Amino acid sequence: MAGNDLGSLLGSLLGGGSQGGGSGNAGNILGTLLGALGGSASAGGGGGGANALEGLIGMLAKSGLLDQAQSWVGTGENKPVSGAQIAQALPDETLQKVAQEAGVSTEQAADDIARSLPEAVDKLTPAGEVPKGGSLEDLIRAQAL
Repeated sequence: MAGNDLGSLLGSLLGGGSQGGGSGNAGNILGTLLGALGGSASAGGGGGGANALEGLIGMLAKSGLLDQAQSWVGTGENKPVSGAQIAQALPDETLQKVAQEAGVSTEQAADDIARSLPEAVDKLTPAGEVPKGGSLEDLIRAQAL
């Protein structure tokens, strides 16, 4: 499934190849999350080139995490976010799906997302802005070079 491919790519982006299972698991959780959000974002959009990363940033901003999300996209220091904040920001069904596919509790999934999402967003936005259009896989491959 595409979520597994996306997870592998994110794991590589986060250094999964050299750090063992920890980053790979984070990549899988983020891959599942962004895959689930990618389906929602494309279903609701009018084909304007939005990708799952744009949808996620928008969702976090609407949930009161605009400062944190902007710090991850920007070129300065990444502000932390808690698992509880992630759990509040994500739709319940999305977090449940991510947790189920990862084989962890929803609390653990939210904590894992909170720990790895700032670095992933930071690496996917090296120019300080969210790239427009293109698939998330293309964005990850471009940054992993």
